Amino acid sequence: MAMEPKEIELRGKAIGKAIQEGEPSASILKLLGDLRSGVKATEDILRQTRIGVTINRLRTHKDPIVQKEAGDLVNKWRDEVKKGPKKGPPAKVANGSASPAPPPSATASPAPAQNKKKHDVAPDKRNHKTDKIKYQVTGHEARDGCVRLMYDGLAFMSEALPEEIIGVAKQIEDAAHRNAGGVNDAYKQKMRSLFQNLKNKTNPALRKDVLRGKISPKTFVTMTHDEMKSDTRRAEDEELEKQNMNQAMVAQVEKSISTEFQCGKCKQRKVAYSQAQTRSADEPMTTFCECMACGNRWKFS
Repeated sequence: MAMEPKEIELRGKAIGKAIQEGEPSASILKLLGDLRSGVKATEDILRQTRIGVTINRLRTHKDPIVQKEAGDLVNKWRDEVKKGPKKGPPAKVANGSASPAPPPSATASPAPAQNKKKHDVAPDKRNHKTDKIKYQVTGHEARDGCVRLMYDGLAFMSEALPEEIIGVAKQIEDAAHRNAGGVNDAYKQKMRSLFQNLKNKTNPALRKDVLRGKISPKTFVTMTHDEMKSDTRRAEDEELEKQNMNQAMVAQVEKSISTEFQCGKCKQRKVAYSQAQTRSADEPMTTFCECMACGNRWKFS
């Protein structure tokens, strides 16, 4: 029996919640099975419920079985729409063919043609103002401000549509609010940290992973600064830490201060010195001197 649009929308919301909360793949596969048997795809149904947007996100799911099931369902709906009656202008996909269902590309969107054009604002200039986004959605001024903050962080350097970005921004704010237990210092500090990491020009992968659902909002709001680093930055930090560790493990030569040596530059007799065997064992040690008055350095054997 074919599902009503409202039922389809509920299944879509359930899938979105399952992704956000990191539920087992079995839960998502069950919902996909319901949609496969209960949806007779038409242009009107896909446009009205926007279920294609939700299913298309699953094509980047961490579980390959979920990816395959989502792809198969997209192809099934595409075939059904092609065979069905046409109502109004068809939605265009990346290769120019007519279909309102999600195209094979994981980055494309099954939204109607009028919403699929590339955003006309430069990626590095995008924010809630340029996109004319209504971010007042929680009824609480501080929380709305954080929704706005998340939108600005996600929109930076992005080609995603505004409605896709604001949806993720709201989910992140809600997850952070729940995790912090309300609007408190921990919540505010976390939101500022998330924004700074999203806006980091050297870590574009983080923004993309959060937008595409590879990193769920529930996981994102619990990540540490170190966990959000790019692979390149993490490798650089690990190398620096390794160098510091190596330096810390090398025995440092202690310096002694003596009045026996005289600085040839300022003639003072406050000289720090250390000795090291720089040549063969039967050669005398080399003495390194540094004047504590003027900084002059010299050595002798």
